[in-house]
Amino acid sequence: MRLRQIEVFHAVYSSGSITGAAALLHVSQPSVSKVLAHAEQQLGYRLFDRIKGKLVATPEAHRLFGHVSSVYKNVDELRRVARNLRASDSGTVRIAATPAFGTDLLPTTVARYLERHPDTVFELETLHHNAIQRGLLQSRIDIGLCFDPDEAPGIAVEPLARAQFVVLAPPGTRFPRKRVRLKDLASQPFIALHSRGPLGRILTTHLESGNADLNIVAVSETYHVARGLVARGAGVTIVDAVTAASSGPDVGIWPLNPGLAFDICALHFADAPLSVVSRRFLDTLGEDVREFVSDYVG
Repeated sequence: MRLRQIEVFHAVYSSGSITGAAALLHVSQPSVSKVLAHAEQQLGYRLFDRIKGKLVATPEAHRLFGHVSSVYKNVDELRRVARNLRASDSGTVRIAATPAFGTDLLPTTVARYLERHPDTVFELETLHHNAIQRGLLQSRIDIGLCFDPDEAPGIAVEPLARAQFVVLAPPGTRFPRKRVRLKDLASQPFIALHSRGPLGRILTTHLESGNADLNIVAVSETYHVARGLVARGAGVTIVDAVTAASSGPDVGIWPLNPGLAFDICALHFADAPLSVVSRRFLDTLGEDVREFVSDYVG
């Protein structure tokens, strides 16, 4: 079957009628009927029978549709990638970051960059790690910004900075020493982070290895929610330096003893160089990331 025949068959089978297929494909009904007839002629069997004025798929059509549907999805993905590649060649930077970067760091960098390069257009998203990787492989985004990413085929990882986890406590909280140990937190209500993301896994492993006997009063998937709870006196937490340094209600920030470090990385497609504008922005972003966490480097 030719590609056009696959499209028409998929549309007729999905909509259940020539009229519906024509509407889906934005073509005339006679055009759909003609392509479908040619497909049946080449295949040597009917795909649809007309029974009481309705199109009914034949057994052969049912078996064929599973394979056609897979091909159709691949073709649709190919078209999406082709459109995305065209957009990547313009003066547009498409960047996705995990939510921790979206509150302060990324908006600050984009605004600073636009002051010097006002002709640049940005498309910004906040996504979780897996969604960022999918976006890169689909050429939907140019740059990803995240913490300690897992390796993935086809994606290049560019370390930007190394920073530390820190303890956040309500204003006025006092600890017995300048660097806080896990056992110093045992007497405090503790706000934990979900272990689904890279930082959550690092922190969970650290807490388990330290045999920390913590009084967990809340578990948050979003680091800024944990920060907000601390600012309102709900307890203490351990978060990344980006969240700690972001703007928001005041909290006390304390270093951990022993320290616990993580990497801040940029991701991009491995098999093709970044555009000039994307590379220039990434260099600026790297400078801002290092400055942003300079008080919490590992």
